[in-house]
Amino acid sequence: MARTPLGSVLPDFPWNSLAEAKAKANRHPEGIVDLSVGTPVDEVSPSVQLALSSAAGLSGYPQTAGTPQLREAISSALERRYGITGLSERAVLPVVGTKEAIAWLPTLLGLRGESVVIPSVAYPTYEVGAKIAGADIIRADKPEDFGNAALVFINSPSNPTGAVLGVEELRAIVAWAREHDAIVASDECYMALAWDDDHPAVSILDPRVTDGDMTGLIAMHSLSKSANMASYRSGFFAGDADLIAELLEVRKHAGLMVPGPIQAAMAAALSDDETEALQVQRYALRRAKLMRALSEAGFRIEHSEAGMYLWATSGNDCREDVAWLAELGILVAPGDFYGEVGKKFIRVGLNGTDERVDAACARLAAAGQRNAG
Repeated sequence: MARTPLGSVLPDFPWNSLAEAKAKANRHPEGIVDLSVGTPVDEVSPSVQLALSSAAGLSGYPQTAGTPQLREAISSALERRYGITGLSERAVLPVVGTKEAIAWLPTLLGLRGESVVIPSVAYPTYEVGAKIAGADIIRADKPEDFGNAALVFINSPSNPTGAVLGVEELRAIVAWAREHDAIVASDECYMALAWDDDHPAVSILDPRVTDGDMTGLIAMHSLSKSANMASYRSGFFAGDADLIAELLEVRKHAGLMVPGPIQAAMAAALSDDETEALQVQRYALRRAKLMRALSEAGFRIEHSEAGMYLWATSGNDCREDVAWLAELGILVAPGDFYGEVGKKFIRVGLNGTDERVDAACARLAAAGQRNAG
């Protein structure tokens, strides 16, 4: 029987298509301003570095379930920061970076041959995870369009659009899942970066959403953005204790465990609200500068109520805007990375240093208005 390589059923890695634009931006005499990938550029907190180094001498295998200190830090931080109550130590689970966890979630849940919902404009790894599992994909945003799905991925605040789902929208999704015996996996990696008081970021585990019942619900969180810990590959799941126990058992067998020193660093980061608040303020300032510069250059910002990106359009095809900005030495992500709905948009990261963001704003001001398509 002929083997079907897994890579043959996956989409092309989207960032490969940016090679030409990146080369063009790199040729700018004052250097590239890379706002295309949501990677941190600010330093990791000294307290996190100290916790990491203090645990560097640990020689035994780490606990897949997480140390008691880490599990307590996760549940305490979720209650303190987002009002999530009622999480036992069985209801949280550290993971080796949230991208890994998302990519393997449908497989670990045994969803081969089932249907998986992903948002119409979506982080590409949801689709990848469904394809790795051999599941069918439904692109939809409303419960009435979810069909007979066994798993629904939602993402609020959204990557790439920055849109947030309100309490009533989340309640409708949970109600549908309960009626259809489905699982909801809510990617909440950008919860800390909420900019609009009229559109607050709300967790799927918020008591106003769950009425105290987390059955079938998983919230997925990351320390890559708010704590600058992308290189640490540190994230975690929280929610339905029975689902978490199921995932824990499979992850034990598969050897998917967070390294011990990283667990110590995670606990330190989750206990440090002041440093997180400082990082959020850095992004807020960069966001204000980039919003103004893009708007004055003829782009319209849509959604972007939360998260690490601006979702912008000039009316042109996204690839034309990527090329135009690359001439200015600014690299951004094309909206078609995230689905057909995004083909007129670009995603602009807030993750340049202050100096690079200022450089991008100056170049946009000098370039003048972008002609609309």
